[in-house]
Amino acid sequence: MPDIMTLLPQAGLLLAIGALAGALAGLLGVGGGIVLVPAFFYTFSALGYDSLQLMQICLATSLATIVVTSLRSLNAHHRKGAVEWPILRRWGPGIAVGAVVGMVVATQLRSDVLQALFGGIGVVIGLYMVFGRTDWRLGTQMPGGIFRIVLSPLIGFLSVLMGIGGGSFGVPTMTLFGVPIHRAVATASGYGVIIALPAVIGFLFADVAVAPPLTVGTVNLAAFGLVVCMTLITAPWGAALAHRMNPKPLKRAFGVFLIVIALNMLRTVING
Repeated sequence: MPDIMTLLPQAGLLLAIGALAGALAGLLGVGGGIVLVPAFFYTFSALGYDSLQLMQICLATSLATIVVTSLRSLNAHHRKGAVEWPILRRWGPGIAVGAVVGMVVATQLRSDVLQALFGGIGVVIGLYMVFGRTDWRLGTQMPGGIFRIVLSPLIGFLSVLMGIGGGSFGVPTMTLFGVPIHRAVATASGYGVIIALPAVIGFLFADVAVAPPLTVGTVNLAAFGLVVCMTLITAPWGAALAHRMNPKPLKRAFGVFLIVIALNMLRTVING
């Protein structure tokens, strides 16, 4: 086990990352997992816990924090009357099914495969954040029928494989079908709860050979506790800022940052 002088700087870093992740979840609707998964990966690797199942620990721990972050963010947005509850009721069951399937698949994949998936999908999400436009439209209302039956589980499935909440896929989907951006961000916080809760329950019963201390299943309780301490504070701040400012410039800058992180993850796999 690493000595205390190694652990303390890592703990401080996780506190700072948790603060950033919570604020971004509320402000941009991108899901704090976009920040947390690579942060956990590099932190655990630096502490000497690199293994064929490291990414499972990162995904599961990220999703555990998202349960708390999304609930807090959802409550803050609900107080402002911004959550589209009918969308959550119609899309929620399919998203939950996809999340469970994603959890089962993630537990069977090697860490490098999950790294490659995170890197590849992360580049796509980053490009959308940089070049996407809120006035792009595929329709004027959220679709039903076969489209919803196919797309809602896909949102849950891909989100779990990325270790993220529903914002990165949910917000673009909703805005493309005419949901105003602020209401899409608010509603996506509900997606995060629907995705993360069933997945985390499954991950708690998963088995991993090499794990950091205080890991239950594939959820590291130490990292979870440190990050949640900060996200509980900063998620409402981000939600409040989302209703008072135009987040577009920050979103584009974060998109560039995400592309760099995702490409570095892919480089790690290739050089692996």
